Amino acid sequence: MSRILITGVNGFTGRYLAPDLAAQGHEVHGLVYQLPGADEPLTEGVNHLHACNLLDAAPLSRLIHELKPDKVAHLAAIAFVGHGDVDAIYRTNILGTRNLLQALASSNVPPTAVLLASSANVYGNATAGVIDESTTPAPANDYAVSKLAMEYMAATWRSQLPITVVRPFNYTGVGQTENFLLPKIVAHFAKRAPVLELGNLDVERDFSDVRTLVQCYSRLLSTPSAGQVLNVCSGHGQSLKSILAMAAEITGYMPEIRVNPAFVRANEVHKLVGSCARLERVIGPVNAIPIKKTLAWMIEAAMPPSAHGAGSLK
Repeated sequence: MSRILITGVNGFTGRYLAPDLAAQGHEVHGLVYQLPGADEPLTEGVNHLHACNLLDAAPLSRLIHELKPDKVAHLAAIAFVGHGDVDAIYRTNILGTRNLLQALASSNVPPTAVLLASSANVYGNATAGVIDESTTPAPANDYAVSKLAMEYMAATWRSQLPITVVRPFNYTGVGQTENFLLPKIVAHFAKRAPVLELGNLDVERDFSDVRTLVQCYSRLLSTPSAGQVLNVCSGHGQSLKSILAMAAEITGYMPEIRVNPAFVRANEVHKLVGSCARLERVIGPVNAIPIKKTLAWMIEAAMPPSAHGAGSLK
């Protein structure tokens, strides 16, 4: 059993990673910006929850020295591409990560594994077809720039810490907010909204189920992979139109689809499909959940109670 610290444990990914690690017998500690209120649910699987701002270096260092985690999964970040506070994106994603690495490196018991979550957005509008880790990064927005800068900064700590950088492609599941594309689509189909407004319909993405992603993260924490940068993806692209067709097949319903110019980003990444070959060389074959099953799971969870069992899903 290892003592594992998950930063951003109350975020979308952390809420799935924590119970997965706990089920394996690990002692899971979660780091959050502030402790939840009395009426807010606690993240399942977390043995101990700690409140600390990654930008406050001194309290963070004290916490790490007291906790002495065996392994760390650093998930805390501003992860929404369209986030309006650019300063917060850069400070949290770069300086917050640096403070964490400084605290870990100066601990008298350094961890045996540090997993840093970057993003496939660092590839930008790469035109290499299926993108592997040798593809030259070309970030096209502030979020992606912040993540690539975080990677370069983290590389300066590799002589002191066993760092693995993961670049997850798009992933989704129950509990992801409607700021993200697939949860927005799911919500509209589940409630049979008459109109669904989207941005650019001519995009292709590599979508994974969050449960598949967590399986990969968990295995990486237990597999020697320090010094590597690894895509976490399915290796298969899905057009937005194919996602809409799957949702229609699952629900037997199709809303009117409208393109809203306000949702079309000037710096849109048009195609983002990854290669998972290097990842599978490290951890072995990934038992990926098909995206259609993910959509069905999400739609079922989003449907109003009165619709369950009424034959609404195909």
